[in-house]
Amino acid sequence: MTARFWSYTYQFKRPAGTSRGVMHDKPAYFLEVTVDGAMGQGECGLLPGLSVDDRPEYADQLQALCDFIGSSGDAAWREWASDGLPHALWRHWLPWPSILFAWEQALRSWSHAAAGGDGKRLFDTAFSRGERGIPINGLLWMGDRCFLSEQSEVRIQEGFDCIKMKIGALALDQERAILTDLRHLRPELQLRVDANGAFSVEGALAVMEDLHAFGLHSVEQPCPASDREGLARVAAHGAIPTALDESLIGVTEPSERDALLEEIRPAYIVLKPSLLGGFRSSEDWIQRAEARGIGWWITSALEGAVGLSAIAQWASSLPHLEGYQGLGTGSLYTNNLPARTEVKTGQLWMR
Repeated sequence: MTARFWSYTYQFKRPAGTSRGVMHDKPAYFLEVTVDGAMGQGECGLLPGLSVDDRPEYADQLQALCDFIGSSGDAAWREWASDGLPHALWRHWLPWPSILFAWEQALRSWSHAAAGGDGKRLFDTAFSRGERGIPINGLLWMGDRCFLSEQSEVRIQEGFDCIKMKIGALALDQERAILTDLRHLRPELQLRVDANGAFSVEGALAVMEDLHAFGLHSVEQPCPASDREGLARVAAHGAIPTALDESLIGVTEPSERDALLEEIRPAYIVLKPSLLGGFRSSEDWIQRAEARGIGWWITSALEGAVGLSAIAQWASSLPHLEGYQGLGTGSLYTNNLPARTEVKTGQLWMR
């Protein structure tokens, strides 16, 4: 048995405007484990400024995991691949969500390779077999009005039936103009907006009232994650349904997850496995949300080919997957690893 990790830096094709500033590149790490001649691989989807495990000792933690895996032996690895990580071990690594996610990927990747596959099929679903696509939203990146208008036309031409637009960066009249153009181009489009916590409570309520006429599906993270009382007010009284994203990050204790959902009562939650601790942790959020009648969807977080494929395959395995998922980040980089997925007419497909 051998376990190792290696680092990589993705280069954006063009500077990517995000709620955390403009990104020109993005760090990544990969975990590789070889047992009985079969290799499993997983991508650590680390997102600077947002991941709770974006810490100086990140590489040291990855090395500690490799040392632990190596010392645990072949039998333990095969048992984890068959039955999943023991609960105590999973809980121990939950504060390092992107590392835990890579570990889950590596286990499933190894299982496929050990059975004679190439290690790329993590779940056996119609999507993973290339028989069915996953409907996804087309994303409008932050920028000036001209850039947003250009993107809008491209997304329509690409066949997307759902568009997600970032708001809170431009003047409201300019963002209204983009939404007006989208409604004119495709009246039946599902439109989602993402504020990334840009507004105060009163600001969020005012913007939601102003944009209500556009028939928006939801407003993602209208207020900062730290303002739970404000988010609860907006979720209860806003003219557009509220979805939580950043609010979920770093919330690991079962009682804390229940308290968050009970206090805010959002219409939806947005699940990013790289930021929440992988498949198992995200499924825990889903169970708690569904028990309260809260909807959800899955979103990637700027992963490369390996991580995006893993998230999409997992999403395709979920029994209640509905609507449009946020999985279209595979073509952002000049130096992405060989693509495992492709977007066709508003859907993500396995190659």
